[in-house]
Formats: sequence, structure tokens, C-alpha cells
Amino acid sequence: MMKLHINKMVLLLMATCTITACTKKLDEYNPGGATVESLFNTPEGFESAVTATYTYNRSLFGKEEGYALLEAGTDIWTNAAFNGNTGINGIFPNTPLTTYQGLISDNLWVNTNLWVPCYAAINLCNTGLKHINDAGLADTRKLVLEGELRCMRAWYYYLLAEAFGPVNFTLEPTEGMLTTANRTPVEKIYEQIFADLQFAIDHLPSTAADYGRATKPVAEALMARINLTRGNNQAASNYANNVIKNYKFSLLPNYADLWKMENEKNVEVVWGLNYSKNLEVNAGSNVGHSMFVMNYIDQPGMQPDVPNEVANVRWMPTQFLLDLFDETSDARFSASFKQAWISNNSKTLPKWTTADAAQNPALAPLVGQNKFEVGDTAVFVSKYPVDNFQQKYSTRYRYTTYDRDDIYDANGKPKDRFHYITLQKFADPTRGSATEPQSSRDAFLIRLAEMYLVVAEAQMKLGKLDSAALYINNLRKRAIIPGKEAAMEVKPAAINIDFILDERARELAGEQLRWFDLKRTGKLLERVTSHNPDAAAYIKSYHTLRPIPQAQLDAVTNKSEFKQNDGY
Repeated sequence: MMKLHINKMVLLLMATCTITACTKKLDEYNPGGATVESLFNTPEGFESAVTATYTYNRSLFGKEEGYALLEAGTDIWTNAAFNGNTGINGIFPNTPLTTYQGLISDNLWVNTNLWVPCYAAINLCNTGLKHINDAGLADTRKLVLEGELRCMRAWYYYLLAEAFGPVNFTLEPTEGMLTTANRTPVEKIYEQIFADLQFAIDHLPSTAADYGRATKPVAEALMARINLTRGNNQAASNYANNVIKNYKFSLLPNYADLWKMENEKNVEVVWGLNYSKNLEVNAGSNVGHSMFVMNYIDQPGMQPDVPNEVANVRWMPTQFLLDLFDETSDARFSASFKQAWISNNSKTLPKWTTADAAQNPALAPLVGQNKFEVGDTAVFVSKYPVDNFQQKYSTRYRYTTYDRDDIYDANGKPKDRFHYITLQKFADPTRGSATEPQSSRDAFLIRLAEMYLVVAEAQMKLGKLDSAALYINNLRKRAIIPGKEAAMEVKPAAINIDFILDERARELAGEQLRWFDLKRTGKLLERVTSHNPDAAAYIKSYHTLRPIPQAQLDAVTNKSEFKQNDGY
């Protein structure tokens, strides 16, 4: 397992190599000093520097801020009741980022969880590449480490270019005081991204002893994703196919097994972000387990516990997302979502009352008795309408039931943001206590299923619908409920970009890819407007880019060249 733990040397590297090219603290930064050079001039120091480049992913993936920026506010997620953390530092405390009202230049999350970590990582990569011949590394090891540094630089520049468009671009480490920045065209940035990834493919090994390291298939999978982003469909298909066919990755036979904590390092993970079981070394652990959980703790017969997760009530599925699934044939619905809560609190068990009996005389003999016991269903959330009388007074529905009509208006706008079907993919039953918010669950950055979807989308765009359907059906096989094979088979005529996006939602919901998917396909505005009533009134065409952080704009002296993105 990769030890991406932040030891003293890595902490020093992170402190000395953080990008400040566009901040007012730039004049306090001197990575060319003896301290940094001494670190990069030893094999041990250089190895630690390369390891440190991975840690910046922990600012975004598995974090609340990362879900807000990369997953929420799309066609498949909207705000739940406690989504009050907007990243606006209290200026507009009730203006959520994920409805685009809070997406302004002063948004702290855009700056501190996306812009700054990516540039810090890039600067560390640039510094390492500058000093790679000075570290006393064996030639073979030097090529591998250069491949890792270039792969990681490509990865962080990809995140920046997609999020912000033309951004400050350099292949040199920041040295001394720098007060200007450039807006390099996206095309030029991608030229370097592809060059870096090709070097990585040529020199990285096919496997790594340490979990989470960049490898040849990781670089090829990134090539597949990024070529698809840039419209190079044949190249995207070729790279993805190579990852599928020429390495030891395979789809797990059971989709639900992907999400078991004891199975998180499995043969479907092409690239994972390691979170340590020692939570203190994670610099903030994975909180995905709690972000999508409804407020079950206010329900009769329920109290907080480890299996039911911390109810942070941040995001809930749009009605559109739920309707994408036919749960009678597709096992991904029950594997992804939680609808039933089992009673765990004997002190708050509800009892049948005389009022209940007045509505339904058949309940008269039960007055004073518990409606259910510990271990029975206490709450059920249905994606379909349920008769109100059945919900309240039938012994069959003696537990609390929230149905579609309780949760959503006719147009899909939430009216109960506390109680909803919960995403359970990221559950962590190994946490130490019911109130422990941190999880050691790894984050999947790339898994093999995405490569099937890349091939399908690329083949569809090339007009090869038979091939696209083949890859979709091969991916779907493991999600078929027995006896429903025909219902799950996709015909070539059904394949179009909307179907591809629907299928990516069914397979990848919550995995911090959705905003990129909608932007790549040119469907962000259309899909949010059609399927997310909370955000529909606020999203604009310019929201395909994020705002350049105001702190960066304020710090540069060449303000006429380094300007804000249009619309902000």
C-alpha cells in the first residue's frame, strides 16, 4: 500500500514548493534557496518530493468542497437541507455554490481546494524535474520518477484547464518574487499535457509496488479521458481499449462489491487515492460517506450509529437521477442507494394511538403497542408515490414512509430536503464511532468501468453504434438482475450522447466526474436547466468555466493581461 503519508520532509516540501505565482505572499517565497536544493539533491529527498505530488489530490477528492465543485449542482444532485457551506466565507451564507449563485470570484473553495493545490503540485513537479539530474538517482529509477512527475503535472494542468480555461502556464519552478501571470491558451496547455503523458507511458512500469502510484496504465487511462475531452475520439478509444485488454484489470462481477471497505483495493481500480487508516496523517480524511446521507436521526426508533453514517445532509439526488434507474433489472440502484433504515433505538419506538385506531378500527387492539421493534424497518423512502392512508395507518406501513410526492414537487423541485433516498457508495462501517466524521476510505480516481464508457462514447461519436452498444452491454452484464437480461440489453439504435450521459450517471454517480462529463459533451446548461430545478434559474452559459479566484487577480501587477473569466 502506498505510504502517501505526510512526514516531516514532505511537509517541508509542501511548505516550500507551494505555488504563489499569483498571490500576495509571493515575495516571501524562495524555492531556489539551499533548503529546497538540499532536499532535491538526495535520492531520499527526491523520492519524498515525488510522493508529495500525490497528496494535493486530497484537497479535492473525497472532500466536501470537491463534491461541490465536481459533482453537485449538475443534473443528478441538488442541495439538501444542511448545505450551508458555500465557500463564500460568510458573505452570502445562504447562497449555495451548487446553484451557481455562490459561484463568484471570492469563492474560497474554488481558490483553496482547486486553484492553489493544483498550482502547488505543478510547482513541486517543475522543481523536481529541474533537479532530477542532481539527486544521485540510478538511471532507471530517474526515468520512472520523471514519468511520475510528468504524469502528475499533466493531471493537475488538466484539472486547471478544464475548470478555468486559459490559465497561468509554466514548466519552470517559481523562484524568487513573481508578480505577473499569463493566460496561456488551452490548446497550448494540452500540447504539454499530451507530451507529458506520452513520456509517462513510455517510461512508467505497468504496475507499482505502492498503491496509488502513477503507472503506464494510469497514464494511458488519462490519455483516454483527455483525448475524449479534446474530441480525439479514435485516440480516446484506442487508449481506453488498451487499458481494458492489456493489463490485469477486470470488472468486479458484482457492482455492490466495489463499495465494500474490505474490498476497496480491487482489480477494477486503475488509479486510487490512498487515505490512511491513521486519520492524523491524511490532512483531512475522506468525508464522502456522510455528504449524501439524509437526516435519519430525527426519526422514531433511530439514533446515530456507525453503520448508518454521519448524517451531514449536504446533497440529495435529483428526481431525474432516481428515474434513470429501472431497479427491477439494474442492480446498480440497490448497490448505490439506501432506502430503508433499521431501528436501533428502543427509547424512541413509536406506539399505536387511539387517533390511529379512529382512522382505522382494525388497529384498535394494537393501541399502546409498539409499531415496530429494534431491528425492524423504521424508515423507508420510496421513489414512487405511496397511498397516504397506507403510510400512516396500515400495519403494513407501520414505519415512517417518505414517498416521491413527499420529497419532490411535480416539477422535481425538492420540498423535503431532510429525508430522501441516500447514496451509500461511500459508506464506511469501520469508523471508530458514530460521530467520527473522517473516513480512511480511498477515493477512486479512475476505475476500469470508465474506460468502457470512454470507448462507447468515442465509438458513438465515430458513428460506430454497434461497437458502442457492445461496450455498454459488456459493462452492464455485471449489473443485470437474474432473469432481466433482455431488459438490460442496449440496442445500437438507442445509443446517442444523452444515453451515454444517462449510463455514466447510473455507473458513476457521486464519483466526482459529473461536472466534467456535462462540460465535455456541451450538455451542462441544457441538462441542469432541464433536470435540476434548484439551479435551472441561475446557471448561465459562462458557468462552463469557474471564476479565477479574486485573490489571484488582486495579486498580479499585469491586470490588463491576466483578467477574470467572462461573466464573473
